[in-house]
Amino acid sequence: MNPLTTLREETRLTLANLADAASDLTVPSLRLGVTGLARAGKTVFLTAMVHNLVHGGRLPVFSAAAGHRMTGAKLQPQPDDAVPRFDYEAHVRALVNERIWPESTRQVSELRLTIDYESASYFYRKLGPGRLHVDLIDYPGEWLLDLPLLNKDYATFSAEALSRARAKNRAQIAKPFLQTLTKVSPDAEENELSAQELSASFKSYLAACRNDTLALSMLPPGRFLMPGDLDGSPALTFAPLDIPADAGPARTGTFRAMMERRYEAYKTHVVRPFFRNHFARLDRQIVLVDVLHALNAGPHAMADLEVALGEVLGAFRPGKRSWLSSILTRRIDRILFAATKADHLHRTDHDRLEAILKRLVTRAEERARFKGAEVDALAMAAVRATREATVKHRSEELPAILGTPLPGERLNGDTYDGNTEIAMFPGDLPQNPESLFDKDESDCEEARPSFQSAQSDLKFLRFRPPELDRTAEGLTLSLPHIRLDRALEFLIGDRLA
Repeated sequence: MNPLTTLREETRLTLANLADAASDLTVPSLRLGVTGLARAGKTVFLTAMVHNLVHGGRLPVFSAAAGHRMTGAKLQPQPDDAVPRFDYEAHVRALVNERIWPESTRQVSELRLTIDYESASYFYRKLGPGRLHVDLIDYPGEWLLDLPLLNKDYATFSAEALSRARAKNRAQIAKPFLQTLTKVSPDAEENELSAQELSASFKSYLAACRNDTLALSMLPPGRFLMPGDLDGSPALTFAPLDIPADAGPARTGTFRAMMERRYEAYKTHVVRPFFRNHFARLDRQIVLVDVLHALNAGPHAMADLEVALGEVLGAFRPGKRSWLSSILTRRIDRILFAATKADHLHRTDHDRLEAILKRLVTRAEERARFKGAEVDALAMAAVRATREATVKHRSEELPAILGTPLPGERLNGDTYDGNTEIAMFPGDLPQNPESLFDKDESDCEEARPSFQSAQSDLKFLRFRPPELDRTAEGLTLSLPHIRLDRALEFLIGDRLA
């Protein structure tokens, strides 16, 4: 039994899987989860994936398309009526017409793409054309960080949260929250105004950790940063407390008892329904990782990202796919890690970006493989915003990228207006990814010199989406990409064989 579930939960999941299996008797389906921490590019990936499949994009590594066996792809009504639809059309307009990046994922959404294809097998081809429903499930990666809370009591959550807040890289930004915490005694009488003040201070601290300067990733509870219609509810109005290690159970009516009750309500009414209704029903998963954003922010951001990815993968249900297991206990049989924004680098650095990603997810990857899942990692750009060029600098030729920086982006004292195309050399990633991890990142002063030696020449800007080429007839071509076809081949290629 999965440690995140009870016997009752497993029974409910089995019944849901049986219902899904019954609907697959006519046309099989595959539920693909798309996630990643803040600004990793989830919305862009989904939009680019659908746009390229529907419009016949250039996908040379995707065997069904390259071999002309995929005869069509179209959007259809999704099977889950209670889940918001992924607004594909609006996101395409933003990318293609306005050349702006669509808004980030803030809730679960779903989209069904139906692919018609001819089997690569002579026998199955004689049986007629094939069809596959691909149900795309988009959800914020921050919500994944909540799943491990199901196995932690309030005292454990508090100890871990306060340990992170008091670490050297967070202590200053957490200072207002820690000062507010000193005003509250766990054994004091419960008080709603004190709870609201402490919770608001804790949420402000979490939000500050996510800004561009720090770019930290370990920020549970995830819904505190995107509460939606739960904003202001008691289940989202709690915070960690200083609880002595030898403290017994909380006494009824105390502030600690109030916080514990709300923490348990958060798990019951927020975390567990997400796990049961969405996460536990996935067949495959892609995890998008913004490695470059963490590199820009420094060593603590990289260390924090590594810990967050380990927590995220610890919540997965990996396993080998079989007919019986897909009905009784659904498992994720393929997991793809993708370092996004590879177009911010010259192609000569793509292998190094991929190596850094593999180093970040080593532990999580080993666990998933042990459980029987297939795992891969790659550097990609779902929408390629730059082109490559060679520029001369002091009689030396350097590989460069050409693109239009977003309004407000800064480099060497220049601030860009969003209309000016530039050529830049972003620098070379270190050949050995261990150079980014070879110090104890819990000590800021010891970690920084080694990291800076590998990072000092690197600078990554954010660019506007590209202006798309058009055919002679005026038709807009599909969104350009880097290795989106390789991602598709790993995630769904075998189901179109």
